[in-house]
Amino acid sequence: MFMNRIVCGLLSFSLLWVACQQPQNEHVITDTPSNGTIHISVDESFQPVIEQQIKVYESSYPNAHIIAKYEPEVDCFKDLMSDSTRMIIVARGLNKQEDSFYLNKLGFKPLFGIMAFDGVAIIVNQNNPDSVFTLNDLKAILSGQKNIPVVMDGTNATSTVRYLQDTILHGAPFGKNVMATGGSDSVISVIKQRNDAIGFVGISWVGNPNEPKQMANLKKIRLGLVECTACGEKDVFVKPSQASITYGQYPLTRPIYYILKENAVALGTGFKNFMTLERGQLIFRSGGLAPAKMDLVNRKSQIEE
Repeated sequence: MFMNRIVCGLLSFSLLWVACQQPQNEHVITDTPSNGTIHISVDESFQPVIEQQIKVYESSYPNAHIIAKYEPEVDCFKDLMSDSTRMIIVARGLNKQEDSFYLNKLGFKPLFGIMAFDGVAIIVNQNNPDSVFTLNDLKAILSGQKNIPVVMDGTNATSTVRYLQDTILHGAPFGKNVMATGGSDSVISVIKQRNDAIGFVGISWVGNPNEPKQMANLKKIRLGLVECTACGEKDVFVKPSQASITYGQYPLTRPIYYILKENAVALGTGFKNFMTLERGQLIFRSGGLAPAKMDLVNRKSQIEE
């Protein structure tokens, strides 16, 4: 008995010593596509539709838990640099410098791709007489040449701010008439109270006909029309909608990207696959966005008897 204890003790010590000599992998993944817990960071302007994606995924896989943090785009990219966040959902992919950074840090490049297309909606109060805008109008307003109050979801670092500054102002600064709130929901709240201002939010905050809160908001606000520069006819103005985004008619359109820092088939991969296949694409569609991976357009047909 005494000798057996000595042998067992020596064996345990040897195994422990060998384990300590092995290089420790900081990125060990133990979850699976249907089981485990992960943290993701999501651009706040996509919050309503991503909440629906997570809700359906977790109901399908009760042992899977996706904990999402909704925040400005720049903070999502900061989170991606930490070990605790494996996936972010934002409005752009990785550039070459970021690709190289992660390759050096992790030994592999994160996957990224477009899942859907979102429209940046202009919202105005129901009592605001002006709801039709050309791109030149928007440039004059955002730059401060026209002194119309503008309500944004942040002063900088949000995808909406970056998109409008890049697309409409081409890098020029916003005017002093542009004010910031605490997020998209706050933008909507301000516009409901002010009939002299315009606001900018992602279409999933105001374009889901199946969401009672959004339908109630649309009794106090309305969507602005923007000049269609891609239409064959002149003086055509369109609202953001699934159809106008799909057919390239709405000019303020941007992609929704996943960026996945995972080199194994795990929970992040499972959630990404879900969003890019039929069920997830249908959720994007029901939220008023344009699916990027699957053609889900309804077509009328006749059956001959």
